[in-house]
Amino acid sequence: MVLITISGYPSSGKSTRAAQIHDFLSSASNPQLKVKVISDDDLAVDRASYDDSLQEKTARATLFTAITRHIARDTIFIIDGMNYIKGFRYQLYCKAREAGVRVATVYVLATPDQCRKWNDERGDGKKYKPQILDALIQRFEEPSSMVRWDAPLFTIPWDDPMPPLERISDTVTTGIVKPPNVGTQITPKAPTDALRTLEHTTNALVSSLMAAQAAAPLGGPIVLTVNALEPSSNTSANESPVLRVRLTLPHRALTLSELQRLKRQFVAARRKAVTLGSTEKGWVEWEEEGVGRAFAEFLEEGLGVAR
Repeated sequence: MVLITISGYPSSGKSTRAAQIHDFLSSASNPQLKVKVISDDDLAVDRASYDDSLQEKTARATLFTAITRHIARDTIFIIDGMNYIKGFRYQLYCKAREAGVRVATVYVLATPDQCRKWNDERGDGKKYKPQILDALIQRFEEPSSMVRWDAPLFTIPWDDPMPPLERISDTVTTGIVKPPNVGTQITPKAPTDALRTLEHTTNALVSSLMAAQAAAPLGGPIVLTVNALEPSSNTSANESPVLRVRLTLPHRALTLSELQRLKRQFVAARRKAVTLGSTEKGWVEWEEEGVGRAFAEFLEEGLGVAR
């Protein structure tokens, strides 16, 4: 539904604002929607973690993992934390787009002196050390409505008794859901037998092509038939699985070295796609029919034949 990122200095009143937003949305939104708040306290992240860069990275990773686990289209998810690094807010924005949910940022604005005062007055055992507090304030990267990962941005001054709850609610329920782009889409993984299928299909097609050429001169459209690894939906129980591939050949003799060179180029590009999920021409089909069809097109292009 929506990912609401709370941002602000440490001890600036972020948890208070998160609670106000949670209570309002819980009472005003659709009963079928869940409203959930997650914070460092929920994940047992100690304040001392922010005194060490490695521990801080682990803390952010713990938070991001929890967000990934719980983000859903039926949940209003409020991230109660400093979220002071713009790169981390961008990471949350990408995760929201990947999940197909709206985004909003709430910036709790307080002066450094006010944060120090509230931190000194804390009696819940969650006080920041003065040097950690000052370091976090110095490193804070302020949200901006000019960048897409912070927009829409709601800035709430520390002395404002009530945040703009109605406006936040409108954003939650009627805001634009940005579709995932290439950078945020989940990359489809290749099946475990992708390389076996790739090698078998391309080798079988090259062998079939050379055998057909030895029997008679070739040129123009032809259909190659090779043994398949898996039966297709059109194969009966008593038949051996076969793969039929259509391609157009030039009116000249083809050499084995020429076909092997093209096959190596095709296989090398597909091997990269095993990890990347796609080639420069788009997503990859991994079943035998798809590999055979793609290899036929690659051969036609490499042999200078217009389809």
